[in-house]
Amino acid sequence: MDKLVLDHAKRIWTEIGHSKSPGDLNLEIELYKKLISIFQVGDYYYLIFNPPEMTIEFASDSTTDVLGYRPEELTLEFLMEIIHPDDLPNFINFEATVTKFWGELPPEKVMKYKSRYDYRLRKKDGGYIRILQQIVTIQSDADGAVLRTFVVHTDISHLKKDNRMVLSFIGLDDEPSYIDVGPVQRLVPFKGILTRREMEILELLAQNRTSQQIADLLHISCATVSTHRKNMLRKTGTSTVLELVQLALHKGWL
Repeated sequence: MDKLVLDHAKRIWTEIGHSKSPGDLNLEIELYKKLISIFQVGDYYYLIFNPPEMTIEFASDSTTDVLGYRPEELTLEFLMEIIHPDDLPNFINFEATVTKFWGELPPEKVMKYKSRYDYRLRKKDGGYIRILQQIVTIQSDADGAVLRTFVVHTDISHLKKDNRMVLSFIGLDDEPSYIDVGPVQRLVPFKGILTRREMEILELLAQNRTSQQIADLLHISCATVSTHRKNMLRKTGTSTVLELVQLALHKGWL
């Protein structure tokens, strides 16, 4: 990979950390594992990334299952090396957009957003898979500097066949979402065709939850879940849950 590209990426990640030191990692790994529930629809692995120091501090054992590499092989430089060359320019642009987005948030809202976009990574056997990258901030300071992030990479090759990369910022705790964001531009809150409750159900459906499981998790009746499912299919013009999830990934809703 061109050293200039890596240097540019490093400047972006240093900026998001405000050139600060995050200190020792004093949060339990088990706490991070709980965050896996944010969204995964296939095989996945997870990372802990330190933007100020530009290091991957931890990679889960499932890295080997998904990519074929040992967790300790997944350094920042190596990750950049295995991004598909055609996706690398958008990756850099998206990272700059993510940095700008978090930099403009009030400090108290930095941990209330999830960024997500997809791109292709080269596996150890030489083949490429499309991964959905989702990131939440797990450590920041009083100034809003992002000190550590929790990163989930999910294999969505079976769900998304086109190569269009989509960047979205998903609001948590009732914050607005920004969908299909162009690189480094003014953001407009997303007003989608699905209600907040329908989006909650869609994420759970994407995790292969049954209607009864969803009803139990959301404390609503199974009949209500079924009604929401029918409404989502009608609104989106899809006929199956698989088609609905594929559409949601293509549009960047999830």
